[in-house]
Amino acid sequence: VYRGSVKDFQGFDANQDAEALYNAMKGFGSDKEAILDLITSRSNKQRVEICQAYKSLYGKDLIADLKYELTGKFERLIVSLMRPPAYADAKEIKDAISGVGTDEKCLIEILASRTNQEIHDLVAAYKDAYERDLEADIVGDTSGHFKKMLVVLLQGAREDDDVVSEDLVEQDAKDLLEAGELKWGTDEAQFIYILGRRSRQHLRLVFDEYLKIAGKPIERSIRGELSGDFEKLMLAVVKCIRSTAEYFAERLYKAMKGLGTRDNTLIRIMVSRSEIDMLDIREVFRTKYEKSLYNMIKEDTSGEYKKALLKLCGGDDDAAGEFFPEAAQVAYRMWELSAVKVELRGTVQPAGDFNDDGDAQVLRKAMKGLGTDEGAIIEVLTKRSNAQRQQILKAYKAHYGRDLMADLKSELSGSLAKLILGLMLTPAQYDAKQLRKAVEGAGTDESVLIEIMATRNNQEIRAINEAYQEAYHKSLEDDLSSDTSGHFKRILVSLALGNRDEGPENLTQAHEDAKKLADVSSNDSSDSLETRFLSILCTRSYPHLRRVFQEFIKMTNHDVEHAIKKRMSGDVRDAFVAIVRSVKNKPAFFADKLYKSMKGAGTDERTLTRIMISRSEIDLFNIRGEFIDLFDKSLHHMIEKDTSGDYRKALLALCGGED
Repeated sequence: VYRGSVKDFQGFDANQDAEALYNAMKGFGSDKEAILDLITSRSNKQRVEICQAYKSLYGKDLIADLKYELTGKFERLIVSLMRPPAYADAKEIKDAISGVGTDEKCLIEILASRTNQEIHDLVAAYKDAYERDLEADIVGDTSGHFKKMLVVLLQGAREDDDVVSEDLVEQDAKDLLEAGELKWGTDEAQFIYILGRRSRQHLRLVFDEYLKIAGKPIERSIRGELSGDFEKLMLAVVKCIRSTAEYFAERLYKAMKGLGTRDNTLIRIMVSRSEIDMLDIREVFRTKYEKSLYNMIKEDTSGEYKKALLKLCGGDDDAAGEFFPEAAQVAYRMWELSAVKVELRGTVQPAGDFNDDGDAQVLRKAMKGLGTDEGAIIEVLTKRSNAQRQQILKAYKAHYGRDLMADLKSELSGSLAKLILGLMLTPAQYDAKQLRKAVEGAGTDESVLIEIMATRNNQEIRAINEAYQEAYHKSLEDDLSSDTSGHFKRILVSLALGNRDEGPENLTQAHEDAKKLADVSSNDSSDSLETRFLSILCTRSYPHLRRVFQEFIKMTNHDVEHAIKKRMSGDVRDAFVAIVRSVKNKPAFFADKLYKSMKGAGTDERTLTRIMISRSEIDLFNIRGEFIDLFDKSLHHMIEKDTSGDYRKALLALCGGED
């Protein structure tokens, strides 16, 4: 099935188009609208014919005339469209290695994503256009393992997709693990050989096997074991093996997000993929970034340049509101990754040489007399487990007859005080306090209610109920009921019971559950959409729900999260989405919340503090891994950049390391 956005123009006449372009450029000025309309609605093969007809009719070079008449980004885009794909790639690579410095990102993008045939065509086009050997030029302009991998890719010798061996899949996964995670140093040659030669289908199976035996995706190991441009190249290869459309969707998003636009990247991808997989890229883009590629281009560019890019894009998926097979495949792959059992690890461990009386003395000394030694307080309390902090509370009281919490509250202030005092509460007491703050006073902080209630297990929920009753002399369920309403209230009350099933998946039941979630035709008010989602999402076990989500994708070609967003709104939608994300990948859910708490102007310190405290002994190490996978920057780095003073010092201690 053709997945490009640009197709052959029906009723094509090369001579007629050549004449139209000539008329658009003759005289004073040029008709840019006519030029872009014509060129973006013809396939590359037809554009090549137009170039030949133009030369036959007028004895002139069409590309030279277009360069003369047009300027800037618009000229670069239109001229790129006029070149055959292999020659366009050759020009991009020539520009990337010419002059001072090298555009490694361009080399990585092209050589990591092209098929064997496209690589062979590129090498031949480079030789024809520049009378130079591409491999020799790249060898002369790069170095080290980065150079070696580029040379391997330049051979265009990757095995065909029908070359898959189950025994070799297991062996390759073990070899990659032994070459990296299990080796002192890294055997880069093994990574180059396997990732540079094996077929795409084979490598997808290798990545699945690697996840099972290593407990982490291959991307995370590459980030830990490799560095610099070599690391970026290998990550690009892995991403393209998994899904070329997803790789380009991410490249396009990064080209336009934030201040400024990376126009060369934007042009290169929009031109090179317009007749290959632009529809797939659009679908994945819409799914991953919750906005259409069309709208992001519209917001980020202007003038004829914008009009031409939008024509290449070929349509607005926000307007269509559809969800497509390629996006479903990405969602399915993400589900498969989430279904693999990964060991959860906190960043705060019990101190090995723990002495509660000694710690109590250090804390007392830090708060005695004029001034406070915040550094000493942070050093002790962020390096002890919660159980050990409870022992320190008792030792402090026994030794000094004083309440450590009261002394800390008196001596500390602001964000640091909230963080340190939060660490001194038990997890259940801390969650109970956060829930109480969310419902008391004017207004309700629904996001806090959702975050806590959607992510805690049965045991944690029951402990929160007890702590809430003890601290506030009323039940959590009563407060939730009186402060919320409708379906949202029913979701929270159901979760507050702590009665989620804890058994394994049931395939037959999962199929039936998926059918219930997918059914949009029911007119029975007692069996509303929200009621059906509640009865399944709030009661079934996590392993079972993962199977339900898989069945839902098979049944509808939709991801369940997409369906929720399309069919519901407000707090009900947000609660169900939080449950789904927690079931799929809880560390990724918290990584996303941490990122949003710090991105942009200002910091949401309440969310940042709450998550760093509550996850520090559960899965903060995993959250760190998901954070860098999702946002290409470490949690440590973002905290360091976004906070300051002793508050930052305490957060970084809880974070536990730079990735």
